[in-house]
Amino acid sequence: DFGRSSELAFVVEPSDDIAVQEQPLILYCQVEGIQPITITWRKNGVMIMDSENAFMLANGSLYVSRFQQLRGDGSSDEGEYDCMAQNHYGLLVSRKAKIQAATMSDFHIHPQNAVVEEGGVARFQCQIHGLPEPVILWHKNSMPVNTDNERYTLLPKGVLQITGLRAEDSGIFHCVATNIANVKFSREARLTVSGSHSSVYKDPMILVGPENLTLTVHQTAVLECIATGNPRPIVSWSRLDGRPIGVEGIQVLGTGNLMISDLTVQHSGIYVCAANKPGTRVRRTAQGSLVVQAPAEFVQHPQSISRPVGTTAIFTCVAQGEPPPQITWLRNGQILETSDHIKLKNNNSTLSIYGINQADEAIYQCLAENSAGSTQASARLTVLWADGLPSPPQAVRAETVSATTIQVSWEKPLQNTKEIIGYVLHIRKAADPVEMEYQEAVSKSTFQQLVTDLEPSTSYSFYIKAYTSRGASKASEVTVVSTLGEVPAMPSLFIKVINSTTVQATWEPSIKLGQHEGFKLYYRKVHLSQYTGPVLLASNVTAYNITHLDASVVYEVKLLAYNQHGDGNSTVRFVSLRETVERTVLNPPCDCMKDEQNNKTSTTGIIIGIHIGVTCIIFCILFLMFGYRGRLLMCKNVQEQLSTPQIPRSQRSATGLVLNGATRRDRDDRDLNGKQLDMNELERLFPASPSQEQQEKGIMSAHSLSAPHDETQISTLPLDEFSIIEEQPDPLPKNSHGSSPAAPAPDHGPANEG
Repeated sequence: DFGRSSELAFVVEPSDDIAVQEQPLILYCQVEGIQPITITWRKNGVMIMDSENAFMLANGSLYVSRFQQLRGDGSSDEGEYDCMAQNHYGLLVSRKAKIQAATMSDFHIHPQNAVVEEGGVARFQCQIHGLPEPVILWHKNSMPVNTDNERYTLLPKGVLQITGLRAEDSGIFHCVATNIANVKFSREARLTVSGSHSSVYKDPMILVGPENLTLTVHQTAVLECIATGNPRPIVSWSRLDGRPIGVEGIQVLGTGNLMISDLTVQHSGIYVCAANKPGTRVRRTAQGSLVVQAPAEFVQHPQSISRPVGTTAIFTCVAQGEPPPQITWLRNGQILETSDHIKLKNNNSTLSIYGINQADEAIYQCLAENSAGSTQASARLTVLWADGLPSPPQAVRAETVSATTIQVSWEKPLQNTKEIIGYVLHIRKAADPVEMEYQEAVSKSTFQQLVTDLEPSTSYSFYIKAYTSRGASKASEVTVVSTLGEVPAMPSLFIKVINSTTVQATWEPSIKLGQHEGFKLYYRKVHLSQYTGPVLLASNVTAYNITHLDASVVYEVKLLAYNQHGDGNSTVRFVSLRETVERTVLNPPCDCMKDEQNNKTSTTGIIIGIHIGVTCIIFCILFLMFGYRGRLLMCKNVQEQLSTPQIPRSQRSATGLVLNGATRRDRDDRDLNGKQLDMNELERLFPASPSQEQQEKGIMSAHSLSAPHDETQISTLPLDEFSIIEEQPDPLPKNSHGSSPAAPAPDHGPANEG
């Protein structure tokens, strides 16, 4: 009961309103909570004092006796009003209520005279601004238009549509605008219906398309679309994004106007009106955008909490709306200022208060506001403090042990130590925000803690709290100490051979190197003890070329990182340039200038080469042609000398035939691999006379092979010594398998044709 009644909350908050000039106005505000509760009002952030014109009622509401948009002194009762409630637990501020004066301007669009043929469409429009939005009605011949007639459509924005015109529709029209501020009449306009309905074809045409609208949820949107044509076009609606329009809350007014009731944010989009010629794909389109706004509303309200001193309090406030609302936090009615121990996160939706104390006890409010409206929610922070809690731990000291370790020690509190169940050590980098703090729990009998895994050369802050089952002590004094520095870690080193005298050393920057000032590079021939270097390189350098090296030896390259604490361990690599030299000898680098010059003449060389090749081919063809002709002439001379006396067969068989110095054995050996003369070809080339048909055909050889020297000897046989001699082949013995003797291989021609 105490927890509930200690809350201070609004039951009724003031709301937006439109006030009438010289009429009274009441703004309501009702609060519940622990009494006494004080209620006050503000307008535009300024306190309202009771006066004859404005004063507060007993229930906390504000009464304005005679509302005036503009007073004689230049002041106005228009503005943003809020209600503030306060008790001894804190202060609460209501949402802002926007109060505006009811007004009505003159008509800025009046209906215009129109002459339309029978069966056509007439449209009249009048526009006027006012608060609240004026209601516009139409009169014909000084009488209200009959809205029961389906051919008459009245749209909320002051539009009158008449379709399927008839002669009786002719008349004088005007509109009447009404709201709580005034009543006004527009100018008159005459409608004349002429002729009879025409049967001439007319393409579909949209006279008026939808306007761009910005409305609020739960309102009604009317998207106008009026089309003409002959035949009468069919009007249809769609969304540009392809999503279905739906059916719930959707209605068609007249012949094509789209009305959407009870708007939601999902109705936002671009709507397309299409006028289609019946039975065809002929169409005309027009489009307009609909933007639906939603006032800010809470998805998650902040909750009142109670926390012990020194702990962390977190409030969460999540709001939604269209456009997305902005969130502001108040503390006891004042805008909350962030600090080291008060942080806002997640677009102000999360409020965190670290290391709370009694001064943080208050009412915290979350205000969500956008162009469609505002809302607020509140929660109270209660800081728990129990009597008899331990006093803060004493004599907190921190000593650096190494680059990553600090030892923290303390002494027990001076008062109320019997109920202590343990200590909590709070650790944070001195440069980090409070929310980056972390804790380590320590038993009640331990008065020192070794904190490890710290970063070198970094300052840390420490404080201690003693805990009991009823809460924690206040924090001890904060002590700050830095870890020792350490030398950097070993860098990773890579060696790349550039050419026969140069190598490139590269390394990768890494956070593992720690804080370092730069690098030192050394190199030497492996058989020498003296290094060349160090070459000092800045911390942002990651490569260095070592030049003028000897390609015949192996080199050792060493790299290390250093800082103010000294040199780190080095990384060593060995490299040889000998393989590069060998590759250069085997694959010499191109002479780019020479190649460029060669390229310039390559085209000419190719053309000359082609000409030479063609010339050679022509000469070869001519050579073959004349050679074949000479062969025919030679054979003809041979035919004339076939009457030469023949050598007796016995003599031929005994001695054999010797041509060009080759024995028959040599010739037989040669016939196995050489070219053989086809006797049929000789018969075709040299037709035999009757006296010559009995003669046998012989074999002519133009070459003989000298086997011992493996050379080809060529001799010439004069034509007058040339003769064809018949030779009977010797019978071959049967093979070991008793098969028939093999036939002698035919001679396919001379070895030297022509």
